Amino acid sequence: MKNMTIPSCLKQTLLLAGLLIFTAPVTVARDYSVGERLPSAPAKSADKTTPAATPPATPAITYKEMTWDNLMPKNWDPMAPLKGLKLDNLRDGDPRAIEALEKIREAWNNAPIEPALNGARIRLPGFVIPLEKVGDKVSEFLLVPYFGACIHTPPPPSNQIIHVTASKPISGMRTMDAMWVSGVMHAGKIDTEMGQAGYQLKAEVVVPYK
Repeated sequence: MKNMTIPSCLKQTLLLAGLLIFTAPVTVARDYSVGERLPSAPAKSADKTTPAATPPATPAITYKEMTWDNLMPKNWDPMAPLKGLKLDNLRDGDPRAIEALEKIREAWNNAPIEPALNGARIRLPGFVIPLEKVGDKVSEFLLVPYFGACIHTPPPPSNQIIHVTASKPISGMRTMDAMWVSGVMHAGKIDTEMGQAGYQLKAEVVVPYK
């Protein structure tokens, strides 16, 4: 907190909340700007994956495609802790700004999750933050909704962070690569060094976003 500029940092946090519903057309992961989200999926984007060892007669595994908005309860307002606060009247170092920033951070760390997603097979695009890495193989990572989250900007609400465990280590994954992740979602918070995740996902398929 001592190294943060107030209220500019607070205003940045407000911007991040607005980015939860922001969409911009982008193409390559390394060309993204901080705060940019992945564009809507193309029409032919259904993920149907059949494990290599599964006989052809067995129906393919299907995943329900999700957006990041689906991870937030409809009646939840991420900006509720700041209602009534006039940011333009606050100066750097103002105790009210520091208190407001701490208040919204606490609220976002305890952001409610969508219990209906527990056990669901989902497919979701996002940006990755490797956590567990051996050589060039990643077995554990965070999935976040916009470029730079938890790296260049403060973490988003916990219901916008997914802790992912890969069924098999993934080679060549870099921080902030854009990926499609498919697997079984579990509703439950977990603390990581890069932020608090509101969901956990056992990834069965991880492929580059195109």
